[in-house]
Amino acid sequence: MEYRDFGNTGIRVSEIGLGAWQLANPDWGTSDTSEAMRIIQASLDAGCNFFDTAPGYNSGKSEEFLGQALKGHRKNVIISSKVGHKVDGSSDFSTPAIRPSVEGSLKRLQTDYLDILLMHNPAREMMDGRVNDQYEELEKLKQEGKIREYGISLDWRVELETLVATTKSKASEVLYNAFHQEPGGAFAAANAAGVGLIVKVPLDSGWLSGKFKNTTQFNDIRSRWTPEILERRFALLEKFSALVPSGMSMSHAALRFILAQKEVSTVIPGAKTVQQALDNFAASDKKLDPEVVQAIKDLWKAEIDGNPLPW
Repeated sequence: MEYRDFGNTGIRVSEIGLGAWQLANPDWGTSDTSEAMRIIQASLDAGCNFFDTAPGYNSGKSEEFLGQALKGHRKNVIISSKVGHKVDGSSDFSTPAIRPSVEGSLKRLQTDYLDILLMHNPAREMMDGRVNDQYEELEKLKQEGKIREYGISLDWRVELETLVATTKSKASEVLYNAFHQEPGGAFAAANAAGVGLIVKVPLDSGWLSGKFKNTTQFNDIRSRWTPEILERRFALLEKFSALVPSGMSMSHAALRFILAQKEVSTVIPGAKTVQQALDNFAASDKKLDPEVVQAIKDLWKAEIDGNPLPW
């Protein structure tokens, strides 16, 4: 496992972390608690030190699983959680809701601090630090030692640009993958400001693993995709597959494409099994040739830029 600086914060993170949304989560078609615990342990054994979770992931159980499994490793791991979407499925991004949410996360995670706290995809107008007082509360929590750094989980370039220009945030979780490269236009500005970048949804909710077809029937959260979206994704997947070097899996190519962006600190694929987690971590073993990276960028520019795929 390789490690990278998290912006200019002094934090070092494994370049591949664990996204903990899927852990024993019925929304993702799984409920095996024992496997969830094995996934976390296998992640530690593989050298992963970055774990991303949220109160809304499996009604708080994601944080609870991590709290149990990481209790004896706290000083050696980096934990990122969120605020905004609550355990009960409701949402509250107001300033008074921040501290109680953090306290709940700390209790479930069995720790007294969070390394990173992210506002969990708030409305775009809430990302402007010049007109919203949430950032003052986040600064207080940082000064108190409840959190080390804070930022926003977001999806688009203009949102990352707003975060960098108007807040003191040193962290951002960004939707970015071979099929969603639009936010990459703000990576340089984020890097110049010392912001650590966490890349979420790196495999396009599993699509870039190559496991699915245009005829695949989903019974989990991916059932949101219409037949038309599936057809378009499958056509793009075939073009992406043609760019993958011989002997390399599509999922490794997709992860290595993201890691080829030097501004990225860590990428957080999810896993429903130990085998999936270990396969994700194996992507850290090799790099993608620059000409392949450019070809993937060209594919996005020609086929998707201006007409983004709905997530």
